[in-house]
Amino acid sequence: MDLKKISVIISREFVTRVKKKSFIITTIVTPILFVALMFIPSLVMLYSEDTGEVKKVMIVDESGCLENAFEGREEIDGYRFIVQEYFTIKEARSMFDSLGVYALVGVSPMDENGNVTAVSYSRSKVNVDFQRLVTENISKVFRDLKLSKYDIENVDDLLSDARYDVPLKTITIDDEGKDKVDIVEIYMAISYVATFLIYIFIFSFGSMVMRGVIEEKTNRIVEVIISSVRPVELMLGKIIGVASVAITQCCIWVVFIGIIVFGVKSFIGFDQVQEVLAAQQAAGTEQVVGMESLSSIQQELAGDPEMMEIIGMIGDINFGFIFLSFVLYFILGYLLYSSMFAAIGSAVENETDTNQFMMPVTIPLIVGLVMMMHTFNYPDSSLSFWGSIIPFTSPMVMMARVPFGVPMWEYALSLGLLAVTFLGITWLSAKIYRTGILMYGKKPSWKDLWKWIKY
Repeated sequence: MDLKKISVIISREFVTRVKKKSFIITTIVTPILFVALMFIPSLVMLYSEDTGEVKKVMIVDESGCLENAFEGREEIDGYRFIVQEYFTIKEARSMFDSLGVYALVGVSPMDENGNVTAVSYSRSKVNVDFQRLVTENISKVFRDLKLSKYDIENVDDLLSDARYDVPLKTITIDDEGKDKVDIVEIYMAISYVATFLIYIFIFSFGSMVMRGVIEEKTNRIVEVIISSVRPVELMLGKIIGVASVAITQCCIWVVFIGIIVFGVKSFIGFDQVQEVLAAQQAAGTEQVVGMESLSSIQQELAGDPEMMEIIGMIGDINFGFIFLSFVLYFILGYLLYSSMFAAIGSAVENETDTNQFMMPVTIPLIVGLVMMMHTFNYPDSSLSFWGSIIPFTSPMVMMARVPFGVPMWEYALSLGLLAVTFLGITWLSAKIYRTGILMYGKKPSWKDLWKWIKY
């Protein structure tokens, strides 16, 4: 195998793809969109607030129990409730348009168990907040009505006092015997983002290899290239060339996001806040020392111990190891799947013919993505363990486990099996690629692929 020829192919693939406008645009825009996603929920909540218009809601009460339910609080969260008992639900429904209301809510008479049903009529679809608001307020009336039958003094105070959620702080004991406060939601978020990115990268860049092979085969360029290099060298050069493009793009994204995060951190002044809190702990006082030297944002952070605890836990996360794991599993996972994508591309003459061969390649990727959802909740279960060991699903499942902590022997075994499987699949794919790249005029079948492997 001529490494010099492979390096030439790698260089050609890299330079050709990096110069494309699509690469430049996605490289610049993606980090901006990624950071912007952090603010989208806030913007959605901001613009989903009510415009100030109070919507009129009529409640037709056939139970006779809601007469005083909204007394003194008729207007709630932008809705004005009017309780009506003079006609039935059916009558109110028949003259809905003349009522001039946003929604009509009908409450049925009570049955022998004291239960009722409710129905809502409106011209436009009501949202979840409206459903929650109506059901909570009506349910409270009938819940209180049932409790009143027991003639318990101060029942509301007793229920309010009894309703208590115990906060649970999760602490992990590390190998050195020290306590470490954890927030599982942070690990779940990191697991989800890392796993989903690996799935997207493997599938998109693997498909890029397949489309490149099909394009060269269709244009008959490959016949000229094959006269100078071996098919296996061409396949490896194309796979590694696209991989170098992917790694370059990921590194640029990491640098861009790091600059943005560092800029936000410097603007807010996390380090200064932490120094003030450290001085407070050293002095053994509850009053923060040096608060007057902090900005208003920093003072707010220093005055919120929960927020500072979250920031401290985020700072304790080993992002370096997580990023290293992401790079290793992406590279090995990409090499594993891209060799199969290259083999498929060499066997067909257009993308429409790839459908019959794509299923066995995409199913393990999808299975790994589905298993990721289980791994979030049970990172140490048997299913999560085997999913992170089996090479075809390990890039996704292991990345979902890494933020929670994985024994090093499992980590090494997973990477070792993934590397060995990549070499084996590449050897099989090369046999298909060697024969299929010069085959024209016939739509291959699975039987044909098996013959090419045995050649």
